[in-house]
Amino acid sequence: LPAPSNISSWWNLGSLLGICLMIQIITGLFLAMHYTSDTMTAFSSVTHICRDVNYGWVIRYMHANGASMFFICLFLHVGRGMYYGSYTFTETWNIGVVLLFAVMATAFMGYVLPWGQMSFWGATVITNLLSAIPYIGTTLVEWIWGGFSVDKATLTRFFAFHF
Repeated sequence: LPAPSNISSWWNLGSLLGICLMIQIITGLFLAMHYTSDTMTAFSSVTHICRDVNYGWVIRYMHANGASMFFICLFLHVGRGMYYGSYTFTETWNIGVVLLFAVMATAFMGYVLPWGQMSFWGATVITNLLSAIPYIGTTLVEWIWGGFSVDKATLTRFFAFHF
């Protein structure tokens, strides 16, 4: 079969990204069946998934570790593109950068969902970074939060956008 002379194992990363993405979608769908996006019950629902749902702990850990594997493949994929000079294809490269930022934002919203003390703090601190934008920063933060503090509206929005 005809193949480029520079083909190597680095070119498998796109396929691995596809497999990781499918694992994320499937496990995320099963997790969403049992998750409740309410500030009072979110952490309890994650505990319920791990303890009471058949193989719920496996699904949760596959989703968490699958996300880590997804990002490893993603960064290696970007590294391969940089090594082979794919950044010269500016339109394709810029679409990839936009996709990278979208994936990072989606992962951040998923990190917040268990609604434990650390994820609550992370949501507050990272979204508060937007307040550094002149003129509209504070309004933007309040709009994302759905009020003057991180609360139920924030959790519901993050779940909707992560899903």
